[in-house]
Amino acid sequence: MDVPINPAYHALAGAHAGLAEVKGRARRYPAEVAPFLGLPDDVTDQDWADAAALVGTGNSAALMRPKLPVPDPFEVVRLFDVVQLVAPESFGAVDPDAVGLGPDDLADMVALAALTDPGPFRSRSIELGGYLGLRRGGDLIAMAGERFRPPGYVEISAVCTDPRYRGQGLAGRLTRAVAAGIEAEGNRPFLHASSTNVNAIRLYESLGFTVSNQLSVTVVEPL
Repeated sequence: MDVPINPAYHALAGAHAGLAEVKGRARRYPAEVAPFLGLPDDVTDQDWADAAALVGTGNSAALMRPKLPVPDPFEVVRLFDVVQLVAPESFGAVDPDAVGLGPDDLADMVALAALTDPGPFRSRSIELGGYLGLRRGGDLIAMAGERFRPPGYVEISAVCTDPRYRGQGLAGRLTRAVAAGIEAEGNRPFLHASSTNVNAIRLYESLGFTVSNQLSVTVVEPL
């Protein structure tokens, strides 16, 4: 399996090119979509200079890829490791209770993400791909969606459950439901978890995911 080790860049150069802000070979998502910056696999000094101009002084952006030296004109403001996991074949399963989420659900989605902190979720994150949710009594209690789309793969992201409803298997159900849509398009689901989030990693491995790569998230800011 050629699982992507530079997923943000290859998504921004491919399926998400229409969202990309571009200077030279450096690419980034609009800040209200996602915080990620993409640099090519063979990054050069010129790419770093273009990235600095693209991000802008006083702003920050995140790289997700194998750790690499960060030269001037950037400084590292945060660094942490993530585990990349890939789904087994034919993993997805349609969930009849899962509902599609869109702009009319955005306030509820933002509130759930703020409550559970599944990773970056911003006012335009729903433009990255499809989202599914589970509601009870009208309340959004769990959701999951799509983020990076490098060739042949789609990342499952923003998997979260209201703390009052944890322990009921909702995250696993939505992960499978989102995966079903990804597989229907002929792509392979994958996802990321912080290396320190042992509970999430244990959940995904129990669902059949296997570790494919160890990556780092490097948050940088132009000087």
